[in-house]
Amino acid sequence: MALTYETLDVFTDTAFGGNPLAVVFGAEDQSAERMQAIAVEFGYSETTFVLPPQDPANTARVRIFTPTREVPFAGHPNVGTATVVARRGGLFGKPIGDTVRFEEGAGLVPIGIMMRDGVPIGAQLTAPQPFRRLDPVPASDIAACLGLDVHAVRIDRHEPVGGTVGLEFILVELADRAALEAARPVRAEFERRLAHRPVFDIHCYVRTGGDDSVDLRTRMFAPLDNIDEDPATGSANGALLGLLAEIDGPVDGTVSLRIAQGVEMGRPSLLLGEIARAKGVTAAIRIGGECIAMMRGEVVAP
Repeated sequence: MALTYETLDVFTDTAFGGNPLAVVFGAEDQSAERMQAIAVEFGYSETTFVLPPQDPANTARVRIFTPTREVPFAGHPNVGTATVVARRGGLFGKPIGDTVRFEEGAGLVPIGIMMRDGVPIGAQLTAPQPFRRLDPVPASDIAACLGLDVHAVRIDRHEPVGGTVGLEFILVELADRAALEAARPVRAEFERRLAHRPVFDIHCYVRTGGDDSVDLRTRMFAPLDNIDEDPATGSANGALLGLLAEIDGPVDGTVSLRIAQGVEMGRPSLLLGEIARAKGVTAAIRIGGECIAMMRGEVVAP
């Protein structure tokens, strides 16, 4: 079976912005090692492989690979893969409607398709797991890893802490936009201070107060995954939304947040986040955005 692929830029409406993604079809007979090798060849932060679902009620089984490992869930791969599948109009002999459901390691991921004038332009996922707070990390370790003074790491609202809605990150509030812009991954410090921990990717943020027409500015650093910086990280921002819902209090209803990421690296991204809460409990965390088609082709290597 031929291995075909499509690439797109996710969380943007402009080519060469957002986060690049490769979506591979026809890999049913490929080993995990082969999928990993293909992901390394593309060199993107993630590559997905679209496989027949184990449950025919679902749309597909999706496997997600970074340059170093397979992960159970990720945000921009789901948004991008759903958009590609919707634009194809059908998959495994079935038509695609306005929703898809992907089977993944973290669980079932339901995704709504965003339409404009009858054309799929993006997608919005619902996180497969409720937010879960993990272990804290000393602010001094975070500052060293990001090349910052320890006072640039805010601890008044929350200390740096692990969090997940299906994939784990360290969530860090920085003092201001200047600190966010100054942050740089120091690989030696990541290796010394975080490599022994179960969570070692840092997602840092600042609240903007509405500047730049967004609510949050974020950056995500993952040098131990061979990703110095990621332009747009749906799974990390989903975890951040879960943490903010806990911190900001039990407000019922749906809160929408606009999140800018990738600005400092020249790949501006816009992520549209939603937190749905009822009776003081977070019922759902959603992340969505637009996508731009970029390339398509075939893997011809034997």
